[in-house]
Amino acid sequence: MVKGKVYLVGAGPGDPKLITLRGLECIQEADVIVYDRLANPILLEHRNERAELIYAGKLPHNHTLRQECINQLLVDHALQGKVVTRLKGGDPCVFGRVGEEAEALASNRVKFEIVPGITSGIAAPAFAGIPITHRDYGSNFAMVTGHMGAGKEDSDVKWRALAQGIDTIAFYMGVSNLPVICEQLITNGKSAQTPVAAITWGTTENQRTVTATLETIEEEVIKAQISHPAIIIVGEVVRLREKLSWFDELELAEQIN
Repeated sequence: MVKGKVYLVGAGPGDPKLITLRGLECIQEADVIVYDRLANPILLEHRNERAELIYAGKLPHNHTLRQECINQLLVDHALQGKVVTRLKGGDPCVFGRVGEEAEALASNRVKFEIVPGITSGIAAPAFAGIPITHRDYGSNFAMVTGHMGAGKEDSDVKWRALAQGIDTIAFYMGVSNLPVICEQLITNGKSAQTPVAAITWGTTENQRTVTATLETIEEEVIKAQISHPAIIIVGEVVRLREKLSWFDELELAEQIN
């Protein structure tokens, strides 16, 4: 049996120009492209015209394909001798379940390659004028799933560590859980006046950002109708947005011209 190969590719945070050269090569080479909702569809225009497209996008509580089905899909096409590109938003190793897919491929002796991408937890704040680290404001940062709740095993320890030991926290998929995030951080030692930014559709023309504090961000997010997909940034670095919001100024200039 002739075995193909699977590329597990990070498509970047949204702007199609932010994909890596290697990622673009994998799209061009593919016989089959299995792509997610957060992978910019413009990238598919670079495919071979004979390439088969399979949508595997997921919304909260609405999975087009279950993860187990996606794993098997990749295996089946590769075992038919095809080159498969699994295109994921952001970086495949950051909350992208690439480990599960790679495990399935390895178990079936299918060759694969992981192609990193720019993750939205760094790119979205950068476009919002918020560097994730800064010598004066934050020397460390953490990427955290927004689904982390209270009451789970070791959750109190984790919240305490985040609140007291991490300068900048990027919460992925955290909008729906924002009240819990704010409550837990404040309860475990983070000042209620800590700056917070909520950024939706980062790096795209639809990007919107609101800033507030841990005490007031929930109200501002509701008022601005910020929804998934969004990144929540907690930390003093958010204060830099007032000076560094280059993307907003660029968008405004383009509208005027």
